[in-house]
Amino acid sequence: MNTQIKLRGKPHRLAVLDYGLFEVHAGPRTIGICGFVIETDAGDVVLIDTGFPAKYAEDADAATAQDALGSFGRVLSVTPDNLPAAQLAKLGLTKNDITLMIQSHTHIDHVGDMAGYPQAPILISAAERALPRPLYWSGKQAMEWPDRDYHLVHEDITIGDGFEVLHCPGHAPGQLAFMVHLPQTGWVLLTSDAISRASEIDEEFAGSWDVDQAILHGDRLMALAAQRDALVIYGHSPEQWPDLKKAPDWFE
Repeated sequence: MNTQIKLRGKPHRLAVLDYGLFEVHAGPRTIGICGFVIETDAGDVVLIDTGFPAKYAEDADAATAQDALGSFGRVLSVTPDNLPAAQLAKLGLTKNDITLMIQSHTHIDHVGDMAGYPQAPILISAAERALPRPLYWSGKQAMEWPDRDYHLVHEDITIGDGFEVLHCPGHAPGQLAFMVHLPQTGWVLLTSDAISRASEIDEEFAGSWDVDQAILHGDRLMALAAQRDALVIYGHSPEQWPDLKKAPDWFE
């Protein structure tokens, strides 16, 4: 394991992947499950997060029971079209094209296909990787860590010109967010679950793994976005998700 990684070139486009819909009992609220692809102008292809495990596209009810997920919410729609291979295909890519995988954190709706890219190293928070297993969920089923080359994040780092990885523990021990600069769009802040939705700020991040840390990093992310006039893409925003541009379309 090491912390040194450098992308070739600059980000030149970014796509949002649609990994399906989930209803959280609290609220209730319907949320989109997202991942991201960032391509650089030198040919690197970065994949951030992989959605639910494939078993949810085969039989969501059985998978929910197996993972004891029903206490939190229910899958509304996870189909084969919402799995990473199909989402990548919308962009003209295959899983073999991925040159770097990034785990924003390891909850069940982000980590489902983490093992599916043996050619790609994994960038992840050191705090998350130090756990005996990925966080996954509270059921009897659990994932093991894939045998990969892990690049560990201890603090904010820059992995390429215009690509910043921001260390934001709070929602999870090793939560990451991302700042990406695109030629036309400018700066884009991908909050992931560091800020799942705008209203979470007013709610003071209730229910987070570490509320104080979540508030601290939520505030600094929004301040950074304001400073750079960044487009903010939230992790699970019921308001933003329906109209958010998704694959096969790109932010450029």
